[in-house]
Amino acid sequence: MSAIRTTTPSRAGPRRSRGGSSEFAELAKKVRDGGFLRRRYGYYWAKLIGLPLAVAATLVAFVWIGDTWWQLFTAVILAVAFTQLAFLGHDAAHRQIFRSGRWNDWISLVLGDLMVGMSYGWWQNKHTRHHDNPNKLGSDPDIELPVIALTNEEARKRPGPVLTWLRGHQGLFFFPILLLEGLSLHASGIRRVMSRGRLDRRWVEIGFLAVRLIGFTTLVFLVLSPGIAAVFLAVQVGLFGVYMGMSFAPNHKGMPIVPREADFDFLRRQVMMSRNIRGGRVLDTAMGGLNYQIEHHLFPSMPRPHLRKASPLIAAFCRDHGVPYTQTGLFASYAIVIRYINRVGLGERDVFTCPLVEQRSHLTAAQNGAG
Repeated sequence: MSAIRTTTPSRAGPRRSRGGSSEFAELAKKVRDGGFLRRRYGYYWAKLIGLPLAVAATLVAFVWIGDTWWQLFTAVILAVAFTQLAFLGHDAAHRQIFRSGRWNDWISLVLGDLMVGMSYGWWQNKHTRHHDNPNKLGSDPDIELPVIALTNEEARKRPGPVLTWLRGHQGLFFFPILLLEGLSLHASGIRRVMSRGRLDRRWVEIGFLAVRLIGFTTLVFLVLSPGIAAVFLAVQVGLFGVYMGMSFAPNHKGMPIVPREADFDFLRRQVMMSRNIRGGRVLDTAMGGLNYQIEHHLFPSMPRPHLRKASPLIAAFCRDHGVPYTQTGLFASYAIVIRYINRVGLGERDVFTCPLVEQRSHLTAAQNGAG
């Protein structure tokens, strides 16, 4: 298990800040000059062609193999393939693939709605709010889960001895609950396209989701007997949810929670609330580049292959400017998530308080004492 490593200011001390916006402008120039924002069409076209072909080949094999329990291995393969397609749709939604916003939107619709069964419109709305204010109370929907309490406010809403015990051990239930995450993602998409709120290309999404969810389910029950079909879908959807959850969970959970009234500059807001996961290129592929969460939050349109290359530059910049840059190993990150969720469930106050808030509080106290 790898230990956490957070970069701190160099011994000479951080350079005097000229304001968060000017610091980020300086970093952005270094990133542009390094070529880290240039498009990677060859990389993405290979994935845009290769992944759908892999899914198509798997479905052909599924039909050819027929009604047998061996199809559960096919379910595992499809769970992995659909997650990789979701990662690719995530890249397109962040404008990482093409210069044209329209092209990126349609790629996201085809990959997300038609192939994975997730609503692009729902995801775009939710994910944009997360990127704007990661880990901020009242603003980040990713810390407002229906079952697990990630904040003290949420934990206090669930009184009673049974729920108190469950909250105190909720870290142990976090990963098993992810078995339901795939079902939740599909259901959230359906609710979004059927809601009355504004949604671009609503009928396109409805059509794509219907083909994917109804068509795929029908195919499964046509090829397999009812019992095997039900288990097949449970395995495929369950593992899809676990894979998605285990890829997204390490990035922010267990990092500082920001109060509603706090207002920080963009650089610190994105870096200090995010966590990178160390690993090689296999991990980069397995997590869809999400292991470089800091780089992704600072530059959402940076193509995935450049995240690894930009990481040392951004880490050094943060160190020189006194901005904590957190990295840890994959299994260590999961341990942090479990400990954090349990601490919240036990009702501990000020769990993982934001360092910037503490600094301001100490400064205010010192000023009041001097006065």
